[in-house]
Amino acid sequence: MNKTIALISEHASPLAAIGGVDSGGQNIYVGELARQLATLGYSIDVFTRRDDPKLPMEVQWLSDVRIIHIEAGPAKSLPKEELFQYMDRFTQSMEAFIARQPKQYALVHANFWMSGYVAMKLKERHAIPFVVTFHALGKVRLMHQRETDRFPEERCEIETQIMQAADGIIAECPQDESDLIQLYQADPQKITMIPCGFSPHEFHPIDKAYARMLLDLHPTRKIILQLGRMVPRKGIDTVIQALAQLRKEATDAQLVIVGGEYEKPHLHADIEYRRLMDMATSLGIADAIIFEGRKSREQLKYFYSAADVFVSTPWYEPFGITPLEAMACGTPVIGAKVGGIQYSVANGKTGFLVRPKDPGALARKLELVLKNDDLRIYMRHNAIKRVNEYFTWKKVAQQMDDVYRKLTSQRLETADDERQTIAQAFQEAADLFRLSADGLTDHVLRAGRVLAKTFAKGGKVLVCGNGGSAAESLHFSAELLGRFELPNRVGLPVISLMADMAMLTAWSNDIGFNDVFARQVEAYGRPGDILLCLSTSGNSPNILEAMDKARQLGLVCMTLLGNDGGRAAAKGDINVIVPSGNTQRIQELHLHIIHLLCTIVEHRLVDYAASQAATGHSSSLVQAIDLPHQQNGKLKHHHAKQKSDIFG
Repeated sequence: MNKTIALISEHASPLAAIGGVDSGGQNIYVGELARQLATLGYSIDVFTRRDDPKLPMEVQWLSDVRIIHIEAGPAKSLPKEELFQYMDRFTQSMEAFIARQPKQYALVHANFWMSGYVAMKLKERHAIPFVVTFHALGKVRLMHQRETDRFPEERCEIETQIMQAADGIIAECPQDESDLIQLYQADPQKITMIPCGFSPHEFHPIDKAYARMLLDLHPTRKIILQLGRMVPRKGIDTVIQALAQLRKEATDAQLVIVGGEYEKPHLHADIEYRRLMDMATSLGIADAIIFEGRKSREQLKYFYSAADVFVSTPWYEPFGITPLEAMACGTPVIGAKVGGIQYSVANGKTGFLVRPKDPGALARKLELVLKNDDLRIYMRHNAIKRVNEYFTWKKVAQQMDDVYRKLTSQRLETADDERQTIAQAFQEAADLFRLSADGLTDHVLRAGRVLAKTFAKGGKVLVCGNGGSAAESLHFSAELLGRFELPNRVGLPVISLMADMAMLTAWSNDIGFNDVFARQVEAYGRPGDILLCLSTSGNSPNILEAMDKARQLGLVCMTLLGNDGGRAAAKGDINVIVPSGNTQRIQELHLHIIHLLCTIVEHRLVDYAASQAATGHSSSLVQAIDLPHQQNGKLKHHHAKQKSDIFG
């Protein structure tokens, strides 16, 4: 199995600092998934947009994981809402990189809808299968953010296209799976639910007193922790409002808020910080809140361990990694009953679930947890057990490995199936050719002789068909009007009734298609001419009407048919019926028969011209065909017996 995988994460690099407006769970997801897949023997390239001119194109992040910085738009940080305009350029840059690599990717795993767009284009152009994790869905976002959503209007339509094109879709929780199916009509067979995870070596319980000492937090006050991106949809204002209600109950609880674009000394530059601080001040609880600003990943476990309870109450959340990390450190979680949080937090066991934007409900649960030491100990034990049993990145990678293996094996099976299909088609064609050689030789020979005799007498051939048979009628006309095997002969009068496009479209549009061939037979046909009709079914109305008209005018009706010949067989003077019900095989035999007819016609006419020349007769046919001595002698010897059968 080829275990070279491309992860695309256009705006969320594993190298980016966590906690900013556009840096959070997706960065962690991509980095940790790549790390764990590498331990399973995968070679991973993570493609992300170059947002700093100082970044090198390639960074060897781990021994089997490279970060590839792709040129797509200006090399500076841009809001992700503005990036879609650069995704075609991202695709082109990625294609150029792939072309230089010695080994091709077995699979692409796209993260977020814009990366899914790139993966979809790569599949269209290079047939590389892809899996997509959306991390957030446009239609869900619109429900909550409405007019404040600044993503392009076409996002939701593109997400639908991605789901249709994807080979696999990763849902991060039951709600995510339901949204994919209910809102986008995604194929349930494509969806696999795999949650996000945490790293046990990174997040584990630390002594509370020690953690508080390191962080310079109060050793005995009850601490509520809010940690993550500082953006409105995360619902931090709900936590502040809940704290204000708690203060009315004479609690001394303190709220510690970690995250944001800036480190603590520069938080005043953050618009969301200023909004939240103004709210806290107006509620009279600013002294009970500590804004810590952005912190490194290495520091987070100390904050989780220092807290008595962790709170995460966003309006919506595709999954939410921070509750897992908090539970891994033994801290109960009170979370909003949305998205992945309602899946990861076991209500009443590892914490509580509350409605989003409901500070009253949150305040009541906070009071319950903060005042009940036994409850916190019970939830601490359950939380540590639950996340280590179900939500480690190692388990996530193992489940993802199963998805990758299934898709790549399906691709191999598809390739094997395709080879089998090809072999079967060749065998079917070979069997039909052998069967036809036994059953159709006399019919083909008779048709060829009649065609040659008609040309020799100055007659012409009209030929028609529909669809693939129309193409073969044009082919037949081109071979005889132009040339087939003999380089030096006059063109033979063959008129394809499909050739006059102006007449075909005008008559079909204004009058009807059923007599579009009959009309031309009436105009071109003369007694003694031939109407050659090609039809796999023998039941096309325009073919039948053309044959009726030909018979009225005294033309010979010749057919190339299939199946049982259909209704056309009863109207034909000479029928060549391919013994098959398979349209492809019938058309393949029709083409072969056309070539045989051309061969017979050319050879018969050469023999006829030679016969005329030997008797001293002069005719237009003798003058039209150049007869080099060697060619004449060879063909004359080869067809001496056939000549008397046609010309008596």
